[in-house]
Amino acid sequence: MESRKVHRQSAAKKRLDPQAEALLQQMVQSNLPPLHTLTPTQARDMMRSMAALSSKPEIVANIENLTIPGPGGQIPVRIYTPQGNGPFPILVFFHGGGWVICDLDTHDSLCRSLTNRACCVAVSVDYRLAPEHKFPAAVEDAYAATQWVAHNAHRINGDPARIAVGGDSAGGNLTAVVAIMARDRNGPRLIYQLMIYPVTDVSSADTDSHRDYADGYFLNRGDGEWFCYNYLNCEADRFNPLVSPLLAPDLSHLPPALVITAEFDVLRDDGKSYAQRLKKAGVPVKYTCYQGMIHGFMSMDGLLDQARNGIAEASAALREAFLPS
Repeated sequence: MESRKVHRQSAAKKRLDPQAEALLQQMVQSNLPPLHTLTPTQARDMMRSMAALSSKPEIVANIENLTIPGPGGQIPVRIYTPQGNGPFPILVFFHGGGWVICDLDTHDSLCRSLTNRACCVAVSVDYRLAPEHKFPAAVEDAYAATQWVAHNAHRINGDPARIAVGGDSAGGNLTAVVAIMARDRNGPRLIYQLMIYPVTDVSSADTDSHRDYADGYFLNRGDGEWFCYNYLNCEADRFNPLVSPLLAPDLSHLPPALVITAEFDVLRDDGKSYAQRLKKAGVPVKYTCYQGMIHGFMSMDGLLDQARNGIAEASAALREAFLPS
């Protein structure tokens, strides 16, 4: 742990956001073990204990827990509805956690905030986790849930003509993948995609951000490899565009996008490269890198001011996308 502290101070102290630096120091002092040294069950328990890093959850008008049909059985979802009269636009949300950890509860606060501030119904999807359910289980569940939302929009007081997908980290990966699948499988029609520090390419770690922030900034390279070990069936899966959407041969005709990254994050260049590919393919895209921030910062709005800024930006982008055409 001490070596991580020294590396962080020597490499980035002048630029790392002071609040993020204080949080990282607190983690060092708490002797939290790296995720990749834990079992999946232990890692899940640790991440649930970190929910206190979010601010006090906002009150929303209504919350409903449902199970919906999926390819591997019933998929739990949590439906958040804002104040007002519908039908509301819909955000289908996929939580992060490397396809291995996290759940509806770890991302409850973020979904509440997006529901209220974007004035939309948010459907948070509890897709199957690895290693109990390896690729493509998470992808299949994410796409099936998006189809269900489109076919049952009126059931949840939603507008089937205004559906967006979004998520953070591995959920950002599923967002990109579902958007591609919806294009290639003739629906459902999506009008926007929100990707928050997404995983877009696990075929290689040959990027500046992977080299510069491999250790000491919350998510490290060892964690990423641990996630892939648990999620993937074989090395060939790394090159499948449903795992690494940056490798998809065609990214044209996809929904407009907002891609948010954190400067001190191994995944920063994943998001940046994907935004560049989308733009090159003619997709309207906005890319924002939050300076001085670390991976997962938008779920840490109880401690990080820039987390609140990120939530505000994401909500504003959704509100604009949801405006009637």
